[in-house]
Amino acid sequence: MRARLQKAKRRFHANDNIAEFLEPGELDALLAEVEDKFKGVLESLVIDTAGDHNTEDTARRVARMYLNEVFRGRYHPAPAVTEFPNAEHLSELIIVGPMTVRSACSHHFCPIMGRLWIGLMPNENSNLIGLSKYARLAEWILSRPQIQEEAITQIADLLMGKVNPDGLAVVIEADHFCMHWRGIRDRGAKMVNSVMRGSMLKDPTLRREFLALVNLKD
Repeated sequence: MRARLQKAKRRFHANDNIAEFLEPGELDALLAEVEDKFKGVLESLVIDTAGDHNTEDTARRVARMYLNEVFRGRYHPAPAVTEFPNAEHLSELIIVGPMTVRSACSHHFCPIMGRLWIGLMPNENSNLIGLSKYARLAEWILSRPQIQEEAITQIADLLMGKVNPDGLAVVIEADHFCMHWRGIRDRGAKMVNSVMRGSMLKDPTLRREFLALVNLKD
């Protein structure tokens, strides 16, 4: 898999999707490899997995969790999204959120938990997608080792390509457990960031309307 990526000169950073380079059966083989290597991590932590019933199958559980759940967005293709033409020529602000988001920081593999809002200004050439699909696409991006600043840009790029709106706004507010759980251990700090595209970036009145409706204090 790595050789195929390198031959194709494709990047495979922590927050990239590499599903197209997986061949049938390789995900199971990768799971077995991750399990074996995580057993080595537990051994290096001087944990007696043979005698400790709590950690006996931990390596297998962690491998399944990484590949099939928390980092699923790296190894599985994008969810199917049905797109509909904007038949009624809708041109008013649409806001979706707050949606619960979950990820893990690529620096420490600690959880990131937060909320996501998406604002769209469609035009007559825009594609409309179902409400739940915004959450599914965001989850696909966030189910990878991420940093929030890059994740929000990936979500914006994906939606601009799917929906083709006049304007797009994405806001994420999240708790980072790499800050709560370790380091300074500040339990109150959150990170909020936004990406604005098109009319959402150029029109300050529209941007203020979106941010007022989102109202992060709710």
